[in-house]
Amino acid sequence: MASPARKHPPASRALEPVAAYPEERADVKALLEALDDLRRSGARGFGRAELVGSRGRHTPMPGSVVEVLERVAQAMARGDAVAVVSVGRDLTTQQAADLLSVSRQYLVRLVDEGRLPSTKTGKHRRLHLADVLAFKASRDKARKASLRALTRATEAGGGYEAERE
Repeated sequence: MASPARKHPPASRALEPVAAYPEERADVKALLEALDDLRRSGARGFGRAELVGSRGRHTPMPGSVVEVLERVAQAMARGDAVAVVSVGRDLTTQQAADLLSVSRQYLVRLVDEGRLPSTKTGKHRRLHLADVLAFKASRDKARKASLRALTRATEAGGGYEAERE
């Protein structure tokens, strides 16, 4: 059963993440199951899908769009927020900062330190999406390694045992 419509805030920025409201989670999971069934039924990738508008108009959905929709539904079903961006696109410093969840000032410092490449368009800096995503992946990998090392050190020191007692 579909949840009552709830308006999301307007997308003022293309990279602003969107998360499902708690009351939408069941609908997102149902959509994910339907997309999974569609993928399994298709001979190559995805079966035939179409969007039915409020006036009953049927619009075919290309397999590539259905695949992106499935990825979005997977993330939202886990409770993650998502942002869909075009690959190969240049970002402003604010868009890049939003994507990395850091302040614009911190991002500019990363650029000034040479840790993140950018180009200048007049007075304005632009960053390639691929560079920002590579930086994010590298940063996330380093964070996970640090967290694993901290966990091992805490376990070796008996830190978790003390919490259980």
